[in-house]
Amino acid sequence: MHPRLLKTFLAVARNRNITRAAREVHLAQSSVSDQIQALESELGVALFIRSRQGLHLTAAGEALKPYAEEILQLAEEARIAVEARTGTTAATVTVGALETIAAVKLPQWLAAFRGDHPEIGLRLKIAGSDALLRQLEEGNIDVAFCFDKGGLDERLARRTISAEPLVLVASDEYATASGQGDLAALASMRFVVTEPGCVYRHLFDTAFAETATPKLAAEVGSIGAIASLVATGIGMGLVPRLAVAEALDRGEIVELPWPGSAQAASLVMIWRRRRVQPPALKLLLAAAGETFAPVRSAGDRPRHAVSSLS
Repeated sequence: MHPRLLKTFLAVARNRNITRAAREVHLAQSSVSDQIQALESELGVALFIRSRQGLHLTAAGEALKPYAEEILQLAEEARIAVEARTGTTAATVTVGALETIAAVKLPQWLAAFRGDHPEIGLRLKIAGSDALLRQLEEGNIDVAFCFDKGGLDERLARRTISAEPLVLVASDEYATASGQGDLAALASMRFVVTEPGCVYRHLFDTAFAETATPKLAAEVGSIGAIASLVATGIGMGLVPRLAVAEALDRGEIVELPWPGSAQAASLVMIWRRRRVQPPALKLLLAAAGETFAPVRSAGDRPRHAVSSLS
């Protein structure tokens, strides 16, 4: 089984569609179909069945999938080991990150890393948490920076690099219009949140796991939109401080005291487990572990804090 055929097989399995798989592996649709047929002919079984929802793996296809993934990973590790031994390693690292982390946490650090290691090229890709994990598994990025949602695939390694405070924010008017209260009272307020499935929504839902689900003023597709909507007085927000730090500093929104124990989001660095890691990636992982620190604490009292909950 040629690795090229296995790569195409996995692309079809992920996309459940020949056209999308062809775009992923940069082949014509006819070439993808030919490769799948060649693999099925070699194994003597059908690997996919077609339905209205797309292509689905047969029992034989399901059996092949983990072996195909392992074969391709071993092939990659073999290449890395040979390149490292001969000194011909391609010194480029592809970093994936959530948009907020890429904008706030990474620029200065990446610039410093590049200054220390000018021989290493850097690529930066922006995506949501689920997409970042898929890209890691598919080998399209080398390392991802995102907030921890738990339940990580055993083929991936994770390191917590900082604990980012979650902050409760509102407009001045919204804060003044509401009285102070406990978590149950806070759950009766309206909130601007991201869409289900987003890591920021996961953090929000987790914070209110022991009380009633708050009312939603709006669901948005971008964490950056939360600060702008909160500033209009439409509702409150509960987000990592780094996502709204600039809006707080400009006085567009205020930070309110959180009732109960402080809430924080674990910022993690995730990469694929390998027997041999590319030397450039090893340097970047080490640098991240030594350099990153949480956003500075606001102290005992939040910045721009007021005494009421909105």
